[in-house]
Amino acid sequence: MRFHSRFSRRVGAAAALCLVLLGLPAGAQLPQLGDTGDLTTNSERKLGNRVARELYRDPDYIDDPVLVEYVQSIWQPLLAAARARGELTGELDEKFAWQVLLGKDRTINAFAVPGGWLGLHLGLISVTANRDELASVLAHELSHVTQRHISRMMERDARNFPIMVAAMILGAIAAGKAGSADGAGAVIAGSQAMAMQQQLNFSRDMEREADRIGFGVATQAGFAPQGFVTMFEKLQQASRLNDNGAFPYLRTHPMNTERAAEMQSRQQLADVKPALPTVEHSIASARARVLTNPGVDGLRGMVAEADAGALAAQPKYRQAAALYAAAFAASRLRDTQQASRLVTRLQSAVAGDAAGERQAKLLEAEVALAAGDPARALGLVDAKSDRRPDVLLAAQAQVQTGQARQATDRLQTWVSTRPRDAGAWQMLSQAYAAQGQQVRAVRADAEARAAQLDYTAALDRFKAAQDLVRKGGSGADHIEASIIDSRTRAVELLLREQALER
Repeated sequence: MRFHSRFSRRVGAAAALCLVLLGLPAGAQLPQLGDTGDLTTNSERKLGNRVARELYRDPDYIDDPVLVEYVQSIWQPLLAAARARGELTGELDEKFAWQVLLGKDRTINAFAVPGGWLGLHLGLISVTANRDELASVLAHELSHVTQRHISRMMERDARNFPIMVAAMILGAIAAGKAGSADGAGAVIAGSQAMAMQQQLNFSRDMEREADRIGFGVATQAGFAPQGFVTMFEKLQQASRLNDNGAFPYLRTHPMNTERAAEMQSRQQLADVKPALPTVEHSIASARARVLTNPGVDGLRGMVAEADAGALAAQPKYRQAAALYAAAFAASRLRDTQQASRLVTRLQSAVAGDAAGERQAKLLEAEVALAAGDPARALGLVDAKSDRRPDVLLAAQAQVQTGQARQATDRLQTWVSTRPRDAGAWQMLSQAYAAQGQQVRAVRADAEARAAQLDYTAALDRFKAAQDLVRKGGSGADHIEASIIDSRTRAVELLLREQALER
C-alpha cells in the first residue's frame, strides 16, 4: 500500500511510530471476529490522538464550515443509528473522539484512525453522486472503528514490531556514524511504511463485517441502500481500470465481486427506492472540487463550464453544481464581477429548493467578503442562525465592520457548548483582538490550539496570557485570570501525560 497525499501519509508516519511506543506484546494472535483484543480503549484513544495531532498540522487539513456542516449532517445520524443498534457501546461512545477531519486532497480516500477519528478527502466527496453514497463510505469506516478492527490488527501484527524498532535503531546508528540524518530518515520511513501497510490492509473478514454492519447502520439512519451499491460499482470500475493512484481507498479496502454481489442482494431485499441526486449534495460536491486546489487553469475551466450551451438542458442538480463551482472558482480567481453574475444565475437555478437557496446565499456572502464588502455579507447571513457557517461568516463580517462586540457575544455562547470548535475559538480571538482585549484574544487562541490537540502551543499561549495579566493587559479581569490559571494547569497535566506515554 502507498499513501498518496500528505494528509494520509501523516497517518502512516505518526501511527507507525505510535504503535511501537505503545509496547504491544510480540507474538499476539488475531482475535476472532467480535473480540476486541488486548489494546484498551484508553490506549487506542491516546494512539488516535497522536495521529489526529499530525492531521491537524498537515497543510492539507481544512476546516471548511460549509462542508463540515454537510458531512456532519450525514455523520451524526450514522452515530445515532450505531448507538440505537448497540454497535456503538457506551464505553466507546464516551472515550472515543468520533470526529471526521477533512483533507483538501483530490484523491478518492477515507480512512479510520484509532480512537474514533476518521479522515475524509474532499476528492471522495467530489465523486459521490448523492448523500447516500457518501453515507455508505462513512458507515463502513464507522463500523471498522466500532468493531475495533484496528485494535485487532495491531494485536495480529504485534510480532512485526521488533523488526520495525530494529530498523529505526539501525537508522539512528547509521546517522551517528555518517553525520547525516538523510540515511536514517530513509530507513525509518521504510520501516514505518512496512508497518502501516500491514496495519491498514483490512482482512477480507473485516471488510465483510464492516460492509454488513455499515449497511445496517446506514439504512437505519435513513439512507438509501442503493447508495452502497452504486458506490461499490464506482470502486469496482476503478479497480478494473488498474487504479493509477487516484483511488488510494482501494489500497486499504480492496474490492472483489463477492462483496459487491452481497451488497447488491442486500439492497434488493430492502426493496426501497433508489438513491437520487439532490441539489444540496451536488453543491457540496462542487465545493469540494474547487477546494482541492485544481490550479488557475482548472478554476478557469470551471468558470467556462457555466457558459456551456448544453447546461440549460441538464437536470436542476447538475445546473446548480456547475454554477456553484463556477461562481466559487471565479471568486477564488478574484474576478468579483464574474462571481456575482454567476451567483445570480445560481440563485435562479435553485429557486424553490430550500437547501440550495441557503447555499447560494452563503456563497453570495463569501463572494462579498472576498470582494471587500463585509457590510453586504453581513446583510446576507442569518444573524440569528445557530448553524456554524452562518455564525462564523457573520462574525467575520462583524469584525470587519466594527461590530466585534456583537461577534464576541455570539461566539462566546457558541464555544461554551462546543469547546472543541477550534475554528470558532480562532474567530473569537480575532474578535477580541479587534477590540483591543489582548488577554482574552490570547486565551482564545490558546483554546484553539488545545482543541486541535497541540498542547505545547496551547500552553505557550496560556502562559503568554498569564504574563499579560501580571502586566495589567487589557481584558484582564479577575474571572478571566482565574480561567486562564485553571486552563494552564489542565494543559500542563495533559502534557505530562503525553510525556509519560513516550
